[in-house]
Amino acid sequence: MNEPVIIDAVRTAYGKRRGAYRDIRPDSLLADTVNAVIKKSGVESEYVEDLIVGCVSQAGEQAANVGRIAALLAGLPSSVPGVSLNRMCGSSQQAVHFAAQAVASGDVRYVIAGGVESMTRVPMFLDVTLGQHDFRGFDDLNPALLERYPLVHQLESAERIAEHWGVTRSDCDAFAKESHRRAHAAATERRHREIVPTAGVDASGQPITLTSDEGIRASIDDAKMASMLPAMRAPGEGVVTAANASQMSDGASAVLIGDRAAAVADGLAVRAKFRARVAVGSDPVMQLTGVIPATHKALKLAGLSLSDIDWIEINEAFASVVLAWLREFSGVSAALEAKVNPWGGAIAHGHPLGASGGGLLAKMLGGLETIGGKFGLQLMCIGHGMATATIIERI
Repeated sequence: MNEPVIIDAVRTAYGKRRGAYRDIRPDSLLADTVNAVIKKSGVESEYVEDLIVGCVSQAGEQAANVGRIAALLAGLPSSVPGVSLNRMCGSSQQAVHFAAQAVASGDVRYVIAGGVESMTRVPMFLDVTLGQHDFRGFDDLNPALLERYPLVHQLESAERIAEHWGVTRSDCDAFAKESHRRAHAAATERRHREIVPTAGVDASGQPITLTSDEGIRASIDDAKMASMLPAMRAPGEGVVTAANASQMSDGASAVLIGDRAAAVADGLAVRAKFRARVAVGSDPVMQLTGVIPATHKALKLAGLSLSDIDWIEINEAFASVVLAWLREFSGVSAALEAKVNPWGGAIAHGHPLGASGGGLLAKMLGGLETIGGKFGLQLMCIGHGMATATIIERI
């Protein structure tokens, strides 16, 4: 089999919902990001044989196969196809897996795996029919499924996870504050080599170039954070608030995957190889705990232990999810917490659904290079009880 490798990986800075990218169509944002990874890597555009794109809300400006549309907008040869997939929050991480598998099989030499989500221009749940008082997107689900599984909103799942692992409101708020602190430090010190400057507009509508994530806060008002009401449960009865959950965001990511021998022959730099690519199912009611079995499976496939991992990216959908993961594996190493999201996470920099998987991979690769690390583990919790995991080895 051919050996799939990561040649380059980029992302936009993430914009706030109704923020810097509010006037930019998501297909255009993705096309610009695809062009950025082509330019940065030095690959000839005619060498790219497919564009595999993760996108969650495939409606409106993200409908009609945004992967193919972005390939055409990017000016790739018309012979380059495009496809869009939805594994919810793990969509572009899954796109990376599919791209690597296509290269490994010998079907293609070079593939771009991307992701995009404009939560401003294509609101979440636009692709489902919602009841008048139901924002969960359950109205379109098969009633037989709801009889089999008493599905709840992800906010409620995050609350149940907190209860199960003994995570408190103060734990979640402290975690969120630390996420912003780490993210602000990384942005201030310009560590994010994966971010490509992207055109946007400021609050008054004047053109700007966004080079750092828009949602990061330089400081947190502890009293204000503590005063925020729970998002799902009654005051005093819940731990999940808007302050300790991921921000709705706009953004795109692109990862160039290629066959190692072909890349070397074509004079391209090779940055990392894959040690494990995993997707798992988990309890659809608890919903967000799949990161735990996904970790075990990925480590087993890679032949590694958690202590071998130098950098861990866990998508901060909710603080309680990452804290539960940390408590599950707390016996591994006293230094484990420092390895998890060293540059902050989605609570600070945002979570543009379909783009996040590729974006976190790009961020992790840059982080590994910065610290001289070898192995990175990326994890995404996913709705309906799933998770994706990737282990890469820096070359």
